[in-house]
Amino acid sequence: MIELYYWTTPNGHKITMFLEETGLPYRLHPINIGAGEQFTDDFLAIAPNNKIPAIVDRAPADGGEPVPLFESGAILLYLAEKTGQFMPTEPRRRLATLQWLFWQMAGLGPMAGQNHHFSFFATDKIDYAIERYVTETARLYGVLDKQLQGREFIVDDYSIADMACYPWIVPHKRQSQNLDDFPNIKRWFDTIRERPATQRAYGLVDSIHEKT
Repeated sequence: MIELYYWTTPNGHKITMFLEETGLPYRLHPINIGAGEQFTDDFLAIAPNNKIPAIVDRAPADGGEPVPLFESGAILLYLAEKTGQFMPTEPRRRLATLQWLFWQMAGLGPMAGQNHHFSFFATDKIDYAIERYVTETARLYGVLDKQLQGREFIVDDYSIADMACYPWIVPHKRQSQNLDDFPNIKRWFDTIRERPATQRAYGLVDSIHEKT
């Protein structure tokens, strides 16, 4: 059983997408970041950086003590290796998948996150900051669009790289991006959106918010 500490953010959706794809049993623990629940001692014992998502694997492969893990990219990689799914074993394709996973973690996520912050949450609207992060988000969309040229998914087959990137494209309108400007992303996005596991993962949102 995987204990998933989660909120309805792009990084949270990555993990529910993976779990729904694989059917790995999990129990959801909502961490309401708007109410500051990420700062409780119990959560910090699992995720010392006070960010969701985090997991505790109560049935690790080595049969030892439960494994706590934070950082969404690390969790995706751990779960892929645990299940043997959505991570290529051929060395070059594995490297390519890791490369795009880290690209999302280091680039697309942080830059889109800053886009959200300065456009919607900052008390003072700073035109320079808004323009900077909207422009950088567009550049990163262009990088991804080029990678998807002639490919169904980021590294040919559906993988944790796609699961990492997709949730950060979902709020494209909020990021002042038009998917018509990125036809390869639009095709890829529509394909992943229609996957039953994606729909189940995003279907959790309303039930989570109803309970909080």
